[in-house]
Amino acid sequence: MKYFYLVPVASVVALIVAYYFFKQMMKKSEGSEKMKSIAGYIRDGAMSYLKQQYKVVIIVFIILALIFTVMAYFGMQNNWVPFAFITGGFFSALAGFFGMKTATFASARTAHAVQHSLNYGLKLAFRSGAVMGLVVVGLALLDISAWYLILDYFVEDADAGHKLIMITTTMLTFGMGASIQALFARVGGGIYTKAADVGADLVGKVEAGIPEDDPRNPATIADNVGDNVGDVAGMGADLYESYCGSILSTAALGASAFVLNPTMQQNAVFAPMIIAAIGVFLSILGIFIVKTKDEANIKELMDSLNRGVNVSAIFIALSTFLILYLLDFSNWIGLSFSVITGLIAGIIIGQGTEYFTSSSHKPTIRIAESAKTGPATVIISGLGTGFISTSIPVLTIVFAILISFLSATGFDISNMLSPESVSMGLYGIAIASVGMLSTLSITLATDAYGPIADNAGGIAEMSNLEPEVRNRTDMLDSLGNTTAATGKGFAIGSAALTGLALMASYVEELRVALLRTGETILYMSNGNTIEVAKASFVDFMNYYQVTLMNPKVITGIFLGSMMVFLFCGLTMNAVGRTAQSMVEEVRRQFREIKGILTGEETPNYSLCVSISTKGAQREMLLPSLLAVAAPILTGLFMGVSGVMGLLAGGLGSGFVMAIFMANSGGAWDNAKKYIEMDNLGGKGSESHKASIVGDTVGDPFKDTSGPSLNILIKLMSMVAIVMAGLTVAWSLI
Repeated sequence: MKYFYLVPVASVVALIVAYYFFKQMMKKSEGSEKMKSIAGYIRDGAMSYLKQQYKVVIIVFIILALIFTVMAYFGMQNNWVPFAFITGGFFSALAGFFGMKTATFASARTAHAVQHSLNYGLKLAFRSGAVMGLVVVGLALLDISAWYLILDYFVEDADAGHKLIMITTTMLTFGMGASIQALFARVGGGIYTKAADVGADLVGKVEAGIPEDDPRNPATIADNVGDNVGDVAGMGADLYESYCGSILSTAALGASAFVLNPTMQQNAVFAPMIIAAIGVFLSILGIFIVKTKDEANIKELMDSLNRGVNVSAIFIALSTFLILYLLDFSNWIGLSFSVITGLIAGIIIGQGTEYFTSSSHKPTIRIAESAKTGPATVIISGLGTGFISTSIPVLTIVFAILISFLSATGFDISNMLSPESVSMGLYGIAIASVGMLSTLSITLATDAYGPIADNAGGIAEMSNLEPEVRNRTDMLDSLGNTTAATGKGFAIGSAALTGLALMASYVEELRVALLRTGETILYMSNGNTIEVAKASFVDFMNYYQVTLMNPKVITGIFLGSMMVFLFCGLTMNAVGRTAQSMVEEVRRQFREIKGILTGEETPNYSLCVSISTKGAQREMLLPSLLAVAAPILTGLFMGVSGVMGLLAGGLGSGFVMAIFMANSGGAWDNAKKYIEMDNLGGKGSESHKASIVGDTVGDPFKDTSGPSLNILIKLMSMVAIVMAGLTVAWSLI
């Protein structure tokens, strides 16, 4: 128990350092009065949108909390679940709010800082992005440690092993609150930002021939607001949920794997929390390392960010051996390599994403070169690059799963499917996901930095700052596109491991649900009986007939795969409909307000902000609620085996589709940026116009549908876990 207190200490330190970075940023100048005014428009629009979104989310949360309360009353759910569910959503929303508040204050200050030097601007934008990373991990560890202490005090101590299983499975349920909030933030924010971006690009840059972020474009403020609500608030809520899910699923599997050894069971529950806590301290070290020289190019800027991430990762890898040794694991070396496997997998996925999306590498340059023959070849080339780019992340995750499983079991291949090996192997996979996310403070900083740099460029353009300033912000923005794509790849990769761990945790929740309903014996098909409390993971798989020969499992796999494509279709169409309204409004203003293009009249920015806000609020409900309904309905009609198939199908197809969409979208965006840096004709050329079309197609790929898929994967697992009692009690087949 003594090592556990590192967790709340780390959470407090993370929040203190985040506050320090925020206060340091606020001391910097926002620049001229015009820069302050534009930043104010963006900030007001972002906060207004967030308030509207939270109103919708609160209604959904109240309804679901009431449903969980009724389930608890009838014995199908733990009495703590409604409260845990609400706190998970609240802290997820709070993380997004603080991150976006910081980003909207930092953008003008970054534009002003770049006037002095590139290094000054990079450090300011990056440390402002670090506020998001530190707030996410700080609030997550605070929530986790607080709930552990509360439940440890109140849960009856009749059986120590059973008590820890009850605590960890109950804590898992606050992940559902975080998941639902994250999905609303990602989907709603993604629809908002891409509708505005598409409207601004198609009418402003292609039809009117004015620069990006030109103040004459009515959609430009909505576009800059969207960068914050989608890529900052949405990403923060997303990775808050991933971080909590990985830690809590590992703790739940640890409670099960060591149920017969109370001391080791407690250490197995604490291990992921302590690794995450140490990761906070070492990520802060990495954040302070990031800096560059004033005449740096894109590659050198990227190297400076990678230096901070890699230093943090190396020290966390070394620390893991000491942590697991001190926790007295008999296989501490093997489990340490499981953690390191997750760390390395995250780095490889990030580097692979950088290769396929950065304008410094051949794949993106080839897409830019294809623009010479028009938009069609840009789209074909981008799709091809996106498809090919899935190979590195998928192979990486495959090897990570196998190596982390075998490392935890001592590479006993001949006995890897025994009940003991399966339990330990699944714990190894889960703790690998913790390893991948242990550097979240700094990896999320590299992601949140991107929208800050993008907004800084927009403010520089709208404030008519000297061309050198815009060139510097373009460099930071191009780097931000790559770090954002890397962050999305990282988030999706962690979702794959976390999703697998959550599937295993679902089985533990089934055990608790059966005991809660009074079923203490499993009657197996071969005539044997097994006590529910002592049944292994393999026993539950046999009891529920979770095999590929079971038609309910196959049917579930098809349904899970379909959910991925249905979800993508709904969110893409949502962006299309809202963007169409935006395009029509921008055209109307250009047509009816004659002085806009000459600079004599000011566009009606607020009307475009309103179109994006209303469209996002309206369109985000259906795909989000479908993600909640799918595992519930599957459980009611096809039982546990159908749900396991649904989760497997969603995990496999969703992971590959999310990587494809994020990478193809990122590559299209940076191909456009490559041309804008005076390559292949530069801005205004036919190649540039063709690349804008590719970028417009890629926008909802990389910022709406793609990043939302990793939440879909985990949300369906979380809903299945929370609704396990209902599935056990009421399944029709």
